Amino acid sequence: MLDQLFHYPRVLERHRKAPLLVEREQFLQHCATQGMARTTLTSLATELSVIARRLEISGADEPVGHQQIDIAAKRWARYQCRRGRSRGLRWPRERFVQVARDWLGFLHRLQVCEPEPSAGAEWIEQFAAYMREERGLSAATIHDSRWHTEKFFQWLAAQNRTLVAEATITDVDAFLESLGQRGWCRVSVVKAARTLRAFFRYAEQRGWCTAGIAAGIVGPRIFRDEGLPVGPQWSDVERLISSTEGDIPHDIRDRAILQLFSIYGFRSGEVAGLRLEDLNWSQDRILVNRRKQRRRQEYPLLPVVGESILRYLEQVRPSSAYREVFLTLKAPIQPISAGAMYHLVSERMRALEIRSARQGPHALRHACAGRLVAQGLSLKQIGDHLGHRSAFATRTYAKVDLAGLREVADFSLGGLL
Repeated sequence: MLDQLFHYPRVLERHRKAPLLVEREQFLQHCATQGMARTTLTSLATELSVIARRLEISGADEPVGHQQIDIAAKRWARYQCRRGRSRGLRWPRERFVQVARDWLGFLHRLQVCEPEPSAGAEWIEQFAAYMREERGLSAATIHDSRWHTEKFFQWLAAQNRTLVAEATITDVDAFLESLGQRGWCRVSVVKAARTLRAFFRYAEQRGWCTAGIAAGIVGPRIFRDEGLPVGPQWSDVERLISSTEGDIPHDIRDRAILQLFSIYGFRSGEVAGLRLEDLNWSQDRILVNRRKQRRRQEYPLLPVVGESILRYLEQVRPSSAYREVFLTLKAPIQPISAGAMYHLVSERMRALEIRSARQGPHALRHACAGRLVAQGLSLKQIGDHLGHRSAFATRTYAKVDLAGLREVADFSLGGLL
């Protein structure tokens, strides 16, 4: 691998004489298979030779500790500054630490540090098990509930209290108020209140806390229609998709992603989890894993969407062992996460100055539902398309069909009144 990166004999010889030659070449070969560019591999090889010398590790299998890496990184950063190669200590130190951890982790020689238990972990784990085993909630719902509950215990720990038995209704009210002061909207604060109400109801059943806390948790008032799922106008969605026309790799990939969000109304996790075997090209079908319903749902693969996905697969998608359809375009090559999907959509919406109460993939899902309502589809058809389990989740979209409501308001009863 080094022969492909360096051509000057003296430079090549210096890299070969550095410790752990075989281990360094194995890691470089691994990075090359992940699609890393040649210039990046060259820089990485140079950093690896420095790390192998500075850490003074042998060919044995003993693990290398994080403290040992940090000490060597600080020494290397000071050396770089003395030689005039860096203006500060931060970047050479962070680069040394990151590459060292990646390399030693690849070799399974990085010392594993047991993470410190987070505040309230003991009770949160039991609460999560209760939601999963007794209530049968989806993994996404449990994840959100855990996140909100962890935020509360972190806040409680900042008040020098770590036990759930020490929590009071005043603490819950103060926590919810702090969320509003940090910029959370009322809908988000209400979700947090709902989660804490469920947690303290369970905690009261287990005898962890005093009774009455759950009954006293009240979130902020939600005004009528404040939480309606309103997305951008469909003309803005068309403008968003049109912005991806061209031959730039990011545009080719993002076009397929945006079409799945806006035409099918898929959630970010559903698009991120889409796999190559979920695309049935012979029958023009696409299969999506509905995590909230714990089932798989099949859709017809529309020609315009199929062409966009096929173009991405043939021209842009990096060669990788991953089976997920959508991957990052720069090393390290890996599946795009649901969080990255949000940034992908929101950044494009902001660049086009698309005005919407919400940003991200879910805004496009709402726009898809609104368009189906405007086209006159029944709530049952819309619910089936969006993967809803009941009409209750779908009927709220009928409230946002303002054009239809105006027609009803303008309808003449022909003198019957």
